Amino acid sequence: MTLRQRQSKFARMVGLLLHYACEMSYEITLGDAWANDGHKDDSFHYKRLAIDLNLFVLGRYQRSTKAYEPLGIFWKSIGGSWGGDWGEGTHFSLGE
Repeated sequence: MTLRQRQSKFARMVGLLLHYACEMSYEITLGDAWANDGHKDDSFHYKRLAIDLNLFVLGRYQRSTKAYEPLGIFWKSIGGSWGGDWGEGTHFSLGE
């Protein structure tokens, strides 16, 4: 699969994740969806294969990885890698 094909797959997966979050009555804003600096050298953000999400429950911003766990479980069930497995609960990627 080419990088462009993986990027398209990732974009479809993010759509599913956002839909799932809405079904859970979560509010989401987008964090880094693409970056050209500020992340580790091999960041999937540079490849457009990672996104950071900001989670709000009942209007309150959630900082803990634990709060993101339902989203992380769903994300992994559709083939993604979740940053909560290494302490970055806001991070969702493909192939990391």
